[in-house]
Amino acid sequence: MLTRKQHELLMFIHERIRETGVSPSFDEMKQALDLKSKSGIHRLITALEERGFIRRIAHRARALEIVKLPDAALPETGRAKGFSPSVIEGSRPDHGPGAATFEVPVLGRIAAGTPIEAIQHETHSLGVPPSMLGGGEHYALEVQGDSMIEAGILDGDTVVLQRCDTATNGEIVVALVDDEEATLKRLRKKGNSVALEAANPAYETRIFGPDRVKVQGKLVGLIRNY
Repeated sequence: MLTRKQHELLMFIHERIRETGVSPSFDEMKQALDLKSKSGIHRLITALEERGFIRRIAHRARALEIVKLPDAALPETGRAKGFSPSVIEGSRPDHGPGAATFEVPVLGRIAAGTPIEAIQHETHSLGVPPSMLGGGEHYALEVQGDSMIEAGILDGDTVVLQRCDTATNGEIVVALVDDEEATLKRLRKKGNSVALEAANPAYETRIFGPDRVKVQGKLVGLIRNY
């Protein structure tokens, strides 16, 4: 049996991981539960861990894993629609004993903020674990800007993308606007309009006609250096 606050925190962590793939910070948890100090969050997390609802992942900051939910096991398809990033720390290249990696070309930088130039030529390659990749061709881009921080994508991250020219409504994509500028945004379609939506309230949603936006890839994972 969980207390009300324990249940609220568990569900907040669960929903945030489903939406962004990254567990919330202690400050975000404190604000969500309207607590005055982070010590209360520490106690709630410890209680949830002792009861087997969450697990802390060693050697990683902000790394919590939901093990189960009250009165029900987590569904196998528990990901939210859109991007749920698989985060790999770039400072720990060994992803397990004998782990194999695939070389993915890094094609320069992508704007997560004010759009910059279109995708560049390959600058170098990056070893990516096969579990991050699906079928098809993949490439990577270095993120510049903070417009996607609420989706767990930070300035300096490297995003891994599956090359494609279409995407489902709500997916995070590399969008080429007017054949000139590339940006990383969430794609929203309504009627004949295409919206490129940021995950940061400081940035406006940009709306275009369908002939002005070309999808060049959809997000499947990211790599972060600490």
